[in-house]
This record gives sequence, C-alpha cells and structure tokens, in this order.
Amino acid sequence: MTDTIKRNKYVELKYRVVDAKAGHVLTAVDFPLGYVHGVNDVLSSQVMAELEGRAVGDTISVELDCNTLFGPRDESLVVTDYIENVPEEYREVGTTILMENEQGETKTFLVTRVDEKTLTIDGNNPLCGRQVVFELEILTVRDATEAEMAAGGKVEMPPALTGVKPVPL
Repeated sequence: MTDTIKRNKYVELKYRVVDAKAGHVLTAVDFPLGYVHGVNDVLSSQVMAELEGRAVGDTISVELDCNTLFGPRDESLVVTDYIENVPEEYREVGTTILMENEQGETKTFLVTRVDEKTLTIDGNNPLCGRQVVFELEILTVRDATEAEMAAGGKVEMPPALTGVKPVPL
C-alpha cells in the first residue's frame, strides 16, 4: 500500500511558484523541502489542503490569489528616502532590512530601487497583487519519527568528525 499525505506523515517535495499571467517562474525550490504534515505546515493552508491524500510521484498545481494570502498591497509600506540618509550596507536592490516600530513589532522591507539621489524600500510581500500557481512534485511520504514530529521536519545526525585533521590557520 502506498503512503499518502496526511497528518503526522513526513513529506519531501519540490516546487515552483509561477506567475499565472506572465507564465515566468518567480521562485523554485529544487532541493527536497521536508516537513511533517499537519505539524509544521510550511506552505499556505490552501496548498497544504491540496497535498492531503497525495502520494509519491504525484504532481499538482494550485492557483493562489496572493491578496488572499498576504492581504492587499499597502502603498504606505513603500518608502523613498534620500540616499545619504541610508547606511551604505542597504544601498543595493534586493537587500532585506528588518525594521522595528515604537511598539517593538518588526517587519521586513526589501530595497526595490536605488539611484544617485534616492533609495526605495517596500514592506509588502513581493507576491502581493499577483495570481500565482504553485507547481509541486511529491518526492517522499512516510511515517514521521518521534524526533521529526517534535522538530517539525527532518532530524539529521551531525556529521561524524572522527579522523578529521584540523587545518592550521
């Protein structure tokens, strides 16, 4: 009997996120992403529900409205400032910046634009406003061990270092 995905099963999968309108790949996870189903749900609840009952070798596509996942785009989270007000280590597109408000709450912002005079950061999720398709391939389904259930994913032994010679510095 083939194991199917359900609560307390250890699952490994790989996936791609594709822009539904443009058709281009936004992100891809080509290495096995492992988790314990129903214990450490690593993807959206809609994707997790679609995985339920699937088996090794199955491939599925799940279309998602990112506004439902992350809320609508909030333009007040887009901030532009003069470049001289921004530390040098943040002056590159793609850099993430963890910001904290007066209440101690944190939010991650992404540097989206840099020119000679200004820098723009955006606190919206990069997928806001998009329709995306998660394309998933199931690689492993088996009973999770107690250690995996406690950790929410694969537990690996540290590498044995016997016989390893130290490298002089």
